[in-house]
Amino acid sequence: MATVSISWEEKLFKRATVTSAPALIFGHDVDRRALDAAYQHCAALTHTHSRTFHMSSGLLPGEMRAAARALYAFCRITDDIVDQPATDSSTEARLADLQSWRRRSLESSYTSADLAASDLATLAWTDTRARFGIPKAYAEQLIEGVGQDLTHSRYASFDDLAHYCYLVASTVGLMTMHIVGYAGPQAIPYAIKLGVALQLTNILRDVGEDWAKGRLYLPQDELDAYGVREDEIAAGMVTPRWQAFMRFQIERARRLYAEAMPGIPLLGRDGQFAIAASAVLYQDILTKIEENDYDVFTRRVRTSGLEKLGRLWGIWWRTVTNGWGRAEGGREA
Repeated sequence: MATVSISWEEKLFKRATVTSAPALIFGHDVDRRALDAAYQHCAALTHTHSRTFHMSSGLLPGEMRAAARALYAFCRITDDIVDQPATDSSTEARLADLQSWRRRSLESSYTSADLAASDLATLAWTDTRARFGIPKAYAEQLIEGVGQDLTHSRYASFDDLAHYCYLVASTVGLMTMHIVGYAGPQAIPYAIKLGVALQLTNILRDVGEDWAKGRLYLPQDELDAYGVREDEIAAGMVTPRWQAFMRFQIERARRLYAEAMPGIPLLGRDGQFAIAASAVLYQDILTKIEENDYDVFTRRVRTSGLEKLGRLWGIWWRTVTNGWGRAEGGREA
């Protein structure tokens, strides 16, 4: 019997299909002042580490904005555990720290008083999970993906890389959907593709920085197909072969964005503008890479605050006029 090949999209949709059940952890004993301080801490952390996300999350209403920044804090702390310099701790120690963080950030037995005294970010994140019914499985998948950075430094094919992108980025989108609201399961494939597009954009922007950390996220079979050697990447060589390879990757990323954006109208109305802004502003990084002649070795491409602000009016207008295309199985976009 012939084997039926399952696409990476189908595989990831199966991983994303999890049970969602609100976990009301704290009850009525929450110290409101401590909780407010916890959310303020997450907002400050977001502002420090990601101006783009701080700007886009600022487009959400108050409670959603605070929750999105608590989610960012959870992701940021998870990343920081793994990205400690290798000289500071061994791989085994960082994996142990990651598992300790998983238990602490996802354990339901803590009281608000425990967390207020020891860990403001976890207090805000735990409250956010409870308030918005964010499935624990997505948070566990994200930690799994971040942990791969300690055990995987290469990816054989795009299918393998897409699975990694799902774990570290699509899961964030799926958790965000619980914060902003969504129409139903038909929204999930769009969130998956948007996450893969966003992470692929990160990967293309950060090739030089990742190489310095001993990691190369680019699909090995596609590097081979374009004749790009690792010693050329190590030397930061922008060859015609590298340029052709990057054009192919950028075209794929843009196609994923285009396929993801019709899912915007399937989100809760209050969250559509913020999510659309995040996607469009991140996609602009691809244009910056092209403008730099695909040199992602000597400097990190950035979009300025003024450039981002200048894009918001058009994004808002396209969002309110349902200009992102038609979602399959959903209402007209």
